[in-house]
Amino acid sequence: MTHFGIIGPPVPGHVNPLLALAHELRACGHRVTFFQIPDLESEIRAEGVDFVPIGASDHPLGSLRESLGELGRRSGLAALRFTVRAVQKTTEMICRDAPQAVTGAQIDMLLVDQTEPAGGSVAQYLGLPFVTICNALALNREPSIPPPFTPWDYRDDAWGRMRNRLGNAISDRILAPVRHTLADYRARWKLPAHEDIEDTFSSIAQISQQPREFDFPRRCLPDSFHYVGPLRRKSLREVAFPWEKLDSRPLIYASLGTLQNKNLKPFHCFAEACRGLEVQLVIAGVGHESLGALPKNVMAVAYAPQLQLIKRASLTLTHGGLNTVLDSLACGVPLLIMPITYEQPAIAQRVRWVGAGEMMPISQLNPAHLCALIGKLLGERAYADAARRIADAIRAAGGVKRARHIIETVGR
Repeated sequence: MTHFGIIGPPVPGHVNPLLALAHELRACGHRVTFFQIPDLESEIRAEGVDFVPIGASDHPLGSLRESLGELGRRSGLAALRFTVRAVQKTTEMICRDAPQAVTGAQIDMLLVDQTEPAGGSVAQYLGLPFVTICNALALNREPSIPPPFTPWDYRDDAWGRMRNRLGNAISDRILAPVRHTLADYRARWKLPAHEDIEDTFSSIAQISQQPREFDFPRRCLPDSFHYVGPLRRKSLREVAFPWEKLDSRPLIYASLGTLQNKNLKPFHCFAEACRGLEVQLVIAGVGHESLGALPKNVMAVAYAPQLQLIKRASLTLTHGGLNTVLDSLACGVPLLIMPITYEQPAIAQRVRWVGAGEMMPISQLNPAHLCALIGKLLGERAYADAARRIADAIRAAGGVKRARHIIETVGR
């Protein structure tokens, strides 16, 4: 039996895949412990997974809700800057508190989210092996791959490579506070300085939630990089939903995730766009009491059984969070993506690249334009055919079981 420690961001899009991996490892006899801020303790322990709190001095109970609420009111560069400040604070907290906590828990190997670069440095400082888990778009750089925080398409030519180089330089400048905080601790720990972002990734295994087919063409990935597809598990929790209200009309599922769902204008636009269509629209993430009167073919629920609904859907409307996108593609459902911030524009470009959907800037969102795009996506079979091709690739990628096998193999 191996005792695995998990370090990652305290947000659902990263916690949920890591929990799926934790359950898979525990089912095979291993022990798993999360190292996280106190706000997540009850949630993690309710899953039967061990938990060690870190960061209580600067991340007291209730601080996560306040931070996510503030984030939900921001978009674009404002959301990105807010997140960089939060990541810097988390980096400081992990470097300060995690070494003692990990040592005290007698961890054998760390599983570190790719977006938490401090986790790998903690492992190196303690002399532990670690595996990188890519729960967001893979951050690995190549000359022809656009930076993950840009809406750029794939171009493998001189202009594309120059544009990408400039974008990466801008990204490095934005993330400089995080790099400087980590560099201070690495110097204190007498570890060599990082030359670039690749130095923060594991040299023994990097595991990505993407299937290979849902990425731009790659040429420079290390042998230790593995596309395994979505990290999921069967949900044990029943979510109440009025299934009896669904009929034979095409179902459209709409979600802006758990972080950027505070602005109600897009939801109203979704409802108006579907008012005259022979479809049913289910809006997840905001209750009907918040949206007021809705067309008869529109439902709104604060929390929805996402995967079960997507399995019945003909189209997903989303901001482009990777988990919602992968859930839709795994079910062969095309998407219309309205990116808000982070890597969502880059995810939207990959959806367009594989032919499984379209993208609309959220700043251009209006009912007439949206209604026309919905009609196009439902009417042209090529979108659903492309989504089904990605679904086949996801099934073949292996998912959480293959991820567990890779981790066990490098652990031995």
